Amino acid sequence: MKALITGASSGIGQEIARELAARGYELILVARRRDRLEALSRELTVKCRIIEADLSDAEQCKMLYCRARSEDLEIVVNNAGFGMCGSFAATSLDRDLEMIRTNIVAVHILTKLFLHDFRLKNRGYILNVASSAGFMAGPLMATYYATKSYVLRLTEAIREELRREGSAVQISALCPGPVKTEFNDVAEVKFALPGMDAKTCAKIAVRDMLRGHAVIIPGLGMKATLAAHRLAPDWLMPRITYHIQHNKISRKRKK
Repeated sequence: MKALITGASSGIGQEIARELAARGYELILVARRRDRLEALSRELTVKCRIIEADLSDAEQCKMLYCRARSEDLEIVVNNAGFGMCGSFAATSLDRDLEMIRTNIVAVHILTKLFLHDFRLKNRGYILNVASSAGFMAGPLMATYYATKSYVLRLTEAIREELRREGSAVQISALCPGPVKTEFNDVAEVKFALPGMDAKTCAKIAVRDMLRGHAVIIPGLGMKATLAAHRLAPDWLMPRITYHIQHNKISRKRKK
């Protein structure tokens, strides 16, 4: 059994690697920071292959597929991604485009390429890491929220296509709320509520992926929050989200 994990050098990706290793999967660990991947590989008791790649580059995404396609993978986890906080007018266009390439284009390329192989074998799991942000608009993190909506809706659409063709391939979207990772520092925010620890999130993600769940939302609190969101009018949620994001930025600056 083999699995490939992007963004495996930290956070949720790193913990998913540990969880899959505990289940006996050999791993292909992918990220830009080779030193961190090597440290993780030394820690794990399963065979690990390291591929250093910058997935904001579409050609490196294709290269990754070419280097891994012969491995007879059972699982692909598209976890690489990042966020950035600030008004849309003020944030860097180059950074926005890097986020779109990492959070959307890389997921799109790797999902399409590996899905082709999985359909031919009629087996396999793809886990696309989205976010609870994917269910709503996100003023002050507009690009990030939009990228995660893309990942969520793409995954749901592919899942229905697979269902209608009778395929045994499973594709799932992981949509966590706040998780205690490096994300906060990269995005320059501080959440009001303590996030779920990445290890717990990863355990739920792997368990529910293997059970064939479509959308995985770790934690009863986040499930309840998203259920309440569906009852709110469309005009209200961006206003609420704006205040949440504004408070995150304020807390970070005061830290």
